Amino acid sequence: MRAVSSHTRWCVVLLAAWLPLAVHGQSLMDHVDMGSPEMTQAEMSRDEVVARIAAAPSGQAPDLTGARLSGLDLSGVDFQGADLRSARMNRTNLRGANLRGARLDLGWLIEADLEGADLTGASLFSTQMQRSRLVRADLGGARIVANLTDADVSGARFDGADMAADMRNQSMGLMRTVLRSATADGASFRGTKAGRIDAEFASLRGADLGDADFTMAKLAGADLTGARVHGLVLRGADVDSARLLELSGADAMVGLDAARNLDTALR
Repeated sequence: MRAVSSHTRWCVVLLAAWLPLAVHGQSLMDHVDMGSPEMTQAEMSRDEVVARIAAAPSGQAPDLTGARLSGLDLSGVDFQGADLRSARMNRTNLRGANLRGARLDLGWLIEADLEGADLTGASLFSTQMQRSRLVRADLGGARIVANLTDADVSGARFDGADMAADMRNQSMGLMRTVLRSATADGASFRGTKAGRIDAEFASLRGADLGDADFTMAKLAGADLTGARVHGLVLRGADVDSARLLELSGADAMVGLDAARNLDTALR
């Protein structure tokens, strides 16, 4: 009988915990020991990470699936195209790292620092990024279904990204990007698909939301003061108590009259 790797066992545990939680809307954080070595300790040094990337066969993506890299200084490292699925990078310094096209699905980047990182075209499906820092990071064209609660994405670029809820597996519960209470001041979401995103109480002051699709989004309590909204789709979005002040291009918004709780929004 083939031996089961520690990574495979970890993925089985993670998925076993995650599947029922998706149905009931509970937090995965309640069922994972965030203080355990699995979540807090690195299994290799920065030099070993760089060496492992360099050792990848020509034409193949570096394989760091399930790697434990929490707390490391990996600033500026070239992870382009790397497979980082289920990797644990909590509180890891990834400032200026190249993560173009990287696969970060089911990854853990809680309180990670990705300021100025390049994540264009990356995949972040069911990625845990609570309280992470993505100031001026580039996520253009990325596929994002991540938990960014309390994250700082000020000045980040999400242009053309697909942040819409995954509607294929409704039996497992709605999987959506969460920007609840996040800071996204000055961020760019031009042409972003953000249907059903949860951005309640998020700060989007001065953000560029031009031609973005926020159909059925949760924007209750969000602050959009001074945002550029030409072509922004808000059909069915919940804007209860949202601040829709000093908007640029408000006359060209789409579906605002079909937004929910518009009567309680500040305009």
